[in-house]
Amino acid sequence: MRTGLWLWVAGAVLAAAWPARAEDVFAVNQQLGRGVNIIGYDPIWKSFDQAHFQAKHFAALHEAGFQNVRINIHPFRYMQADKQWALPESWWKTLDWAVHEASAQKLMVILDFHEFQKMGEDAAGHKAQFLAFWKQLSAHCAHAPDNVLFEILNEPNKKMTPALWNSYLAEALSIIREQNPTRPVIVGPAFWNSVDHLNELVLPENDRHLIVTVHYYIPMSFTHQGASWAGQQDKHDIAWPAAEKDRATLNANFDKVAAWAKAHQRPIYLGEFGAYDKAPMDSRIRYTDAVARAAEARGWSWGYWQFDGDFILWDMKRDAFVEPILHALIPPGTKK
Repeated sequence: MRTGLWLWVAGAVLAAAWPARAEDVFAVNQQLGRGVNIIGYDPIWKSFDQAHFQAKHFAALHEAGFQNVRINIHPFRYMQADKQWALPESWWKTLDWAVHEASAQKLMVILDFHEFQKMGEDAAGHKAQFLAFWKQLSAHCAHAPDNVLFEILNEPNKKMTPALWNSYLAEALSIIREQNPTRPVIVGPAFWNSVDHLNELVLPENDRHLIVTVHYYIPMSFTHQGASWAGQQDKHDIAWPAAEKDRATLNANFDKVAAWAKAHQRPIYLGEFGAYDKAPMDSRIRYTDAVARAAEARGWSWGYWQFDGDFILWDMKRDAFVEPILHALIPPGTKK
């Protein structure tokens, strides 16, 4: 595995005075602020020459007022048992480039382990690979600047039951803490980071460098209408809010999370939310704005799903923001 990861980072980035230190996880969460999920399904991971996402997009995000990027990582396809699960040089090069370019734009960076499908299908069968990944990444980023955070696993689900997830996250966190004792780590509940399953999440009480994440796509019939992978392919032309109770449901769900966070003294990062492109645009705007403002009103940071591909914030064909969604996320005049 490569050593000296951060030696290539420009001196200005290394010297950047990130206002919040890792020791104050609530301040770190405030610094995360408003963000976007990026490059999880970009061809960049196969070949840098095929990349859709470019350095200029980090600059565009910063200029628009975003403060964090959640980099969705799928490393399993590049890890082989007969090579002790070691990730290849080309994979690290892509990751290093993304972290460097984001840092150069003063963006907070979340390295999100996004292998939720394989872990959900066969948690036990992928455990060794999962832990090997965290051993490599935690060593690789041991001296990374304070703007780099880890997220142990996106949306634990199916065979990754709440009990099993509590066990796996504890093992992964133990590995991470060997070389990153105070780096903020993001972790959420099982059942797809559901707001309804926070009470089943067990965190080590003595580790106060954790940020808890939830995802929000309620109601799925609206947010995923037309999406075959979510079983909503027959849904279309569904508006939001369909009734005033829809806003009440949003606030009730977020109040429930806020109450849990207060009781457990943990900051909250809303790691994913949004509405699929096939939903009516006026409803997408209302929903996106409502969820973002509800999170901010409770002091949470957030990351919109996602930059391009679907649910899009950026139209790659036009090479420009989808302005109605941008303005729903960051209303004009509210750039921080």
